[in-house]
Amino acid sequence: MVPAAGPVAEPARPVSLADRLAGWRNRLVASPRFQRFAASFPLTRPIAQRQSQALFDLCAGFVYAQVLQACIQLDLFRILNEAPRSAAELAPRLSLTEAATERLLGAAAALDLVERRSGGRYGLAMLGAALLGNPGVGAMIAHHRLLYDDLADPLALLRGENGPTALSGYWAYATAERPAAAPPADVAAYSALMAQSQHFVADDILAAYDFSQHRRILDVGGGEGAFLCRVAAQAAAPALMLFDLPAVAERARLRFAAEGLSLRAEVAGGDMHRESLPGGADLATLVRVLHDHDDAAVRALLRRVRAALAPGGTLLIAEPMAGSPATRRMAEAYFAFYLLAMGSGRARSPAELTVFLREAGFSDIRSLRTRRPLLTGGLTARAA
Repeated sequence: MVPAAGPVAEPARPVSLADRLAGWRNRLVASPRFQRFAASFPLTRPIAQRQSQALFDLCAGFVYAQVLQACIQLDLFRILNEAPRSAAELAPRLSLTEAATERLLGAAAALDLVERRSGGRYGLAMLGAALLGNPGVGAMIAHHRLLYDDLADPLALLRGENGPTALSGYWAYATAERPAAAPPADVAAYSALMAQSQHFVADDILAAYDFSQHRRILDVGGGEGAFLCRVAAQAAAPALMLFDLPAVAERARLRFAAEGLSLRAEVAGGDMHRESLPGGADLATLVRVLHDHDDAAVRALLRRVRAALAPGGTLLIAEPMAGSPATRRMAEAYFAFYLLAMGSGRARSPAELTVFLREAGFSDIRSLRTRRPLLTGGLTARAA
């Protein structure tokens, strides 16, 4: 009788010098004896302290985020912008006890969101002032309550065991069988959030690219039209077109009318993943669109954009991008889990997007140097 075959052992892989050095380093750093030495030796003490702080911040990061969430929910930064106040003065306004108010203010001061002033008062610190001046960030922080719910059990999220996520429900219309049939109420919350935070991307792209060289711009997936309104304020020449789901496009139509752009801006409703895009533009823009979708959908959308552009037309992509040390945490930690909870998409590097663009029939692909690559990167490509 032939014995049953057992599992086949994988051949041993050669261990590289880099792996051996990393293993030696890790065994050394993991040693309690070495940790005590590094913390006391003058040359290694600063490194040990930085590493300890970094490790503690990783452990405490959720608490820091919840302190920020509480400040946003209580509108604390706007209140302190009126005048510095003590905990006793703030407590009734925040509907907290004086002890709880003091606790929150102390935590916010430790995170450099507020700062202690004379007479036991607290005022805005630079980070708090920056948040106050960027209401879109505050809106995203408030929105993160959904993400925190989805991350309560990160392994369940990774394994797909926790059912529909809170974030996927926030834009459920996007993955519905007929997204173009979504009623206005279903698109309102997500569209408004994107419009509130759009100016970060718009300002950086407007500083990096000259829109006045074009005669007609098609913004695909343009939401409520916040980006095109910014373009219109800077570049007087181009006519404007926006394409999004019908219910979203109607919100853009109302915004254009309120901004006095009805005669200059044209709106079309449809499903960019299933329908042809309007022609006639010499510049198409995809602003914070591609990273929300999986690879197959992105490839198909780029082909539709190419079909809508005449040869020589330009495509501009603006969104958070992976592939650089400056964006590593944003792309590979934050967006990796945020988009997992949303249900699709990932942040891509310029090199990955370049491959997709060439497949779709684009050439002359170039990176845009933006002021804040952490917030947005840019690529331009020419329709071949």
